[in-house]
Amino acid sequence: MAREDKVKHLIRMTQEGCLGLLREELGKDEGVRNVMLKGHFGSSGDTVLHYAARHGHLEILKYLVEELGTGVELINRDYKRPLHEAASLGHQECLRYLISQGARVDCLKKADWTPLMMACTRKNLGVIKDLIESGASLTLKNKDGWNGFHIACREGTPEIIQYLLEVSPGIWDVESKIKRTPLHTAAMHGRFEAAELLLERCGYKPDAKDSCGVTPFMDAVQNGHIEIARLLLERHREGHAGTIETLLTLGADVHAKDVKGRSALHMACAGQHAKCIRVLLDAGLTEAADNSGMLARQLLKNPEALKLLEGITDTK
Repeated sequence: MAREDKVKHLIRMTQEGCLGLLREELGKDEGVRNVMLKGHFGSSGDTVLHYAARHGHLEILKYLVEELGTGVELINRDYKRPLHEAASLGHQECLRYLISQGARVDCLKKADWTPLMMACTRKNLGVIKDLIESGASLTLKNKDGWNGFHIACREGTPEIIQYLLEVSPGIWDVESKIKRTPLHTAAMHGRFEAAELLLERCGYKPDAKDSCGVTPFMDAVQNGHIEIARLLLERHREGHAGTIETLLTLGADVHAKDVKGRSALHMACAGQHAKCIRVLLDAGLTEAADNSGMLARQLLKNPEALKLLEGITDTK
């Protein structure tokens, strides 16, 4: 077998976790061993240590590091280290081993992503805990200004968000480079439980705008996450009249209804938001019953808002 073919064969054995064959072949051919230990392979320029960590082969990691002296800080073309691989794929034993061998927990890959950020793209709370307990920083940001908490809110796992708030209670108060908060992120991606938790535990301001003027409520509406939009209306009792005006200028359909036949007027009345009701009426929305026959005005208790609907007839 030609050396190039043998190296390819051994890389495949590394990926498949065949330690016995790998040890045998590398032990009898120094040339192949040198190529394997010093080489960078594939389009990403990975090393054998990257392959072992990515596929979760702890025994091969130990063999490469302890018997062959491979360094744990090897990088590929994206500056990704084996620790990034273990964190991203949720290989907890490999991650613990690499840290025990001196791998830096806050090493950066391309675009300034740390292993903790990579771990937050997954739902493996154990890996996240191991990294933080080993000193990983939750406040470091990538090139877009996102930290691990932003990323966890995008994925939306409540247990992970809860844990991160416990270890760093003020971590919620953060913005990306374009002033987007974790609440924006949860609302945009439809993470209802995450949004609910953020509203319960954190001090986000109603109608907080990013650099483009977009609020979490607008993110929820524009991406079709009506339950999150309703949640934001309920929690921020003063309503979102300014946001509704902005959505209408962007071409939002004021007559749109949800699956139960409820219009934006139903939502505004349920929240007792007189300003929102006025904006909707001025935009041409008329009162109509939902699928159950419920009129928006029947949800009202606010006397000021009730006056706005006086004289308006059911258009169903």
